Amino acid sequence: MFYQLHPIAQSEYLKKERSHDRHYPPHLHASFEVVSVLEGSMSVTVDGREHLLHSGDALLVFPNQVHSFCSHGSEDVLFIFSPKLIAAFAAKHAGMLPQSNRFSLPDDLRARLTALEEDSSTIEMKGVLYLVCAELEKTAQYRSAQSGRDNLLLRIFDFVDRQYKTDCTLRALSRSVGYDSAYLSRYFKKSTGLPYNAYVNAYRLNQAGYLLRNGEASVLWCSIECGYTSLRTFNRNFKDYYGQTPLEYKRACGK
Repeated sequence: MFYQLHPIAQSEYLKKERSHDRHYPPHLHASFEVVSVLEGSMSVTVDGREHLLHSGDALLVFPNQVHSFCSHGSEDVLFIFSPKLIAAFAAKHAGMLPQSNRFSLPDDLRARLTALEEDSSTIEMKGVLYLVCAELEKTAQYRSAQSGRDNLLLRIFDFVDRQYKTDCTLRALSRSVGYDSAYLSRYFKKSTGLPYNAYVNAYRLNQAGYLLRNGEASVLWCSIECGYTSLRTFNRNFKDYYGQTPLEYKRACGK
């Protein structure tokens, strides 16, 4: 999955991913993101508010909203796309955020969204995405957004993105960003709802899951590549996070 911490190029960009049991730790990017639940249920947290989505529900994340996913037994389709694809909607709600990002999709629109592909025509992309935004508009109420996401949070996300394979401790973060480690621990928990060490662990496990799903690498190699110095710890943490051992997960993905 592609997640962009920094502003994307001013292009009409769309990325699609269909997934079972989606897990992703808190993150943010400069794109819009819509997720539609096809089967089962999943939990999506946006700016500290948890939304429980069931089959037929959807959720639209606005640019620079911190969000995370947690799911067991669900299937979904997710799109990350440039604000330029829905320029009129983005301009109308500049400086605003929805009180609730969750809404329902009619069956026919859900089918059209699911059928959308990265190589679909720009006109088709815009047409479907505008219809999705129109469904949110039917029930949404809006509030003023903060005047720009705190730069410190962006710096922390960027640090973990660069350092997760090596030294990613609070002490290392403190040296990198120039803030006291105790302050950073409190600040990150307040901003994301997740302890810093738990976020690093979730980030590493998410990367490990991607490697195991999409390659032929060994479990040992994945553990080292994702910053673990102990295979035993990696196996234990992976099972706690995914509900399966890395080897069971790999085999379930047909690898």
